[in-house]
Amino acid sequence: MEEKQPIKGAEFLIRESEYSEIYTPEEYTEEQRMIAQTCLDFIRQEIDPDKEAIESMQEGLMQTKMEKAGELGMLGMSVPEDLGGMGVDFPTSLLATEYLGRGNSFSVAYGAHTGIGTLPILYYGTEEQKQKYIPKLASGEWKAAYCLTEPSSGSDANSGKTKAVLSDDGKTYSITGQKMWITNAGFADVFTVFAKIGDDEKLTGFIVEGGTEGISLNPEEKKMGIKGSSTRQVFFNNCVIPAENLLGEREGGFKIALNILNIGRIKLGAGVLGGSKETINYSVKYANEREQFGRPISKYGAIRHKLAEQSIRTFVLESAVYRCGADIDNAIKALEAGGMDKQKATLKGIEQFAAECAILKVIGSEVLDFVVDEGVQIHGGMGFSAESAVERAYRDARINKIFEGTNEINRMLTVDMILKKAMKGELDLMGPAMAVANELMSIPDFEDPSTELFAEEKKVIKNFKKAVLMVAGTAAQKLMMELAKQQEILMNVADMVNYVYAAESAMLRVEKMVQAKGEEASAIYIAMVKTYIFDAADAINKHGKDALMGFVADDELRMMMMGLKRFTKVQPFNTKDARQAIAAKLIDKNEYCFSDAINQ
Repeated sequence: MEEKQPIKGAEFLIRESEYSEIYTPEEYTEEQRMIAQTCLDFIRQEIDPDKEAIESMQEGLMQTKMEKAGELGMLGMSVPEDLGGMGVDFPTSLLATEYLGRGNSFSVAYGAHTGIGTLPILYYGTEEQKQKYIPKLASGEWKAAYCLTEPSSGSDANSGKTKAVLSDDGKTYSITGQKMWITNAGFADVFTVFAKIGDDEKLTGFIVEGGTEGISLNPEEKKMGIKGSSTRQVFFNNCVIPAENLLGEREGGFKIALNILNIGRIKLGAGVLGGSKETINYSVKYANEREQFGRPISKYGAIRHKLAEQSIRTFVLESAVYRCGADIDNAIKALEAGGMDKQKATLKGIEQFAAECAILKVIGSEVLDFVVDEGVQIHGGMGFSAESAVERAYRDARINKIFEGTNEINRMLTVDMILKKAMKGELDLMGPAMAVANELMSIPDFEDPSTELFAEEKKVIKNFKKAVLMVAGTAAQKLMMELAKQQEILMNVADMVNYVYAAESAMLRVEKMVQAKGEEASAIYIAMVKTYIFDAADAINKHGKDALMGFVADDELRMMMMGLKRFTKVQPFNTKDARQAIAAKLIDKNEYCFSDAINQ
């Protein structure tokens, strides 16, 4: 029997995966659980008691918290041991990010330092640069910031106007320009700065130390949320740095920015997962304590629906995050086995799954957005009070739909990256898309229903993929180069893709769970998956219709609408009772209890 090859980036759209191929949170090792517990203990002991002081930006407090995190090894999770880090694998780094994601403003400072602050130097720096900066960044002795965004360049990062001028003797660069929305700027010791050299079309990266003459900062930005994180404008006025502080290759800055953003996107998915679980904890505890009409509000169906839906979406997000994290890790290990350097293999492995990283950024930020909104609603008037933890969670969550590229940009990137893979021959979309087109002209296949667990759901997800292939394939064929300008169509297709990836990830996770624990012990998780898939069918149908009506008409539209209806058909399922059962378990445990690294 031919051995099945590891899945490639975006291949989930055209390939049926098996539960044995994916990694789930139920498989954490004892060491990973200890790391998760250490991160959670740090949040409970160091961050929770000081959240008010952190949010009021008490002088020096965030730096102290970062240094304590460094002492515990949390700032060097992804850093190799020979550079002072822990050298953990990619899923473990996601796990740490998830648990530290409960820390509100601290999580932002931590994420910026360990991600966009440290990784450009780790992955693109020379050996000398890595030896000089990485150990101090891993220990927390130095803090890092990343200077890309400018007043005139947000999503269009390469349009930045900051300039770098090489001296006549070739020994130094002088950097002049303005950067904004720079996280950790108020206390950073190291800045990764992007600028254009002379008349270059593309950006180049530079390492600029915080004490360099010519750096000045605006006052702290007053923000809607994440108030405790330092966010400032940074000005560089003839800032002279050694020529050897050029990072990577000349005009390679845009590539650095894109690849670091890929990492940031999946890490954001993990971080907001922690925030979602924390908000569910607030929600269920309040629902159990708050009484109306003589009994706790957790007894009422409307509140139970909210609690269940918060939990379903969070569980599905978790399934997708760790599925993707393990796929990336497998790709990294395969590249290393082929002789590639660890840092290069990591970048290449993540780049292969760039579409999935964008998917997780969108799904994750919107799951947290939903969870905090419902959390405020469950708290009622108390949720609107600045005294409640859920009020801070609500404000802090909003930035995640803007961070790491807006959700609109990420939706369009998802489709663009998948289509480009197809055009490069890395992904065979054409064959499956043509097969779906032929199927539209044929009589539907009425198979005998299988009694195997998830047989119906597998068939449904397979059809969901056909719906995506039909809509995306037709759009690419009809609109061709014009498709890139049709943002509404691209975003609808992206939402269809997102639902497919999320639904399949959760189903495979639960199928694996059933194989390990049995159907009865997994009943609540089966209910979660079936509820999510039932609702996803309507969402995929709606996005598909909205897309099709933008570029198809008359008989062809009618035929495709019939196909879409066929591909999003699901069997009746009592979602009310399923949600009641999910909520009942949550209410009984009085915390998020749906299987993660600590509460197995």
